[in-house]
Amino acid sequence: MKQFIYHLIALFIFTTAVSTAYAQQPPFYNDIQAFKKKDSASFPAKQAILFVGSSSFTKWTDVQDYFPGYPILNRGFGGSSLPDLIRYAEDVIFPYQPKQIVIYCGDNDLAASDTVTVQMVVDRFETLFGMIRKRLGKVPVLYVSIKPSPSRSRLMPKMLETNMRIKQFLSKQRKTAFADVYHKMLNADGTPIKDLFVEDNLHMNKSGYAIWKEVIGPLLIK
Repeated sequence: MKQFIYHLIALFIFTTAVSTAYAQQPPFYNDIQAFKKKDSASFPAKQAILFVGSSSFTKWTDVQDYFPGYPILNRGFGGSSLPDLIRYAEDVIFPYQPKQIVIYCGDNDLAASDTVTVQMVVDRFETLFGMIRKRLGKVPVLYVSIKPSPSRSRLMPKMLETNMRIKQFLSKQRKTAFADVYHKMLNADGTPIKDLFVEDNLHMNKSGYAIWKEVIGPLLIK
């Protein structure tokens, strides 16, 4: 009987330890581990164009088809925000030594909480940009503006201001570009074009990505 109780106690301790370890894992840990596993099997060629950011990139699974002739490496993950890119920069940015970095992030920052201000998002982006400059020198950086999703239309004033502030920041930096997809995705009355989105009114369909191709394409480096 005592031995049975000891086994139960040991099982409880083990289960608790595993649960605690799992709970302590940072957001998107599994996504990053999946990237690492993929890289260990076949590490991507250097000097690719790195797409990094949130789910609008994650779901762009055929991004390479949109930009034939450009070596694209897609490392978008989940519903990530700028703090997540900062946290995982050592895993999803720096190792690849890209010839250009294309960033889509900030959308989820604003949607996370009403307490997240425009200034906070801009500060986060500047932090990430500073890290890139420190580690990768003058690698060209292209920022894709926050898109106007119908499901987040209440945030559009914040989105517009955030886009403007980041564009202003980048205009003072060398080897940078700003892809304004925001205005291309609006109706004449300033509302989001719903036909560019799938049923959740947050993520895009092929028509939405066609607009992104039109805006981003001329800004990519051969």
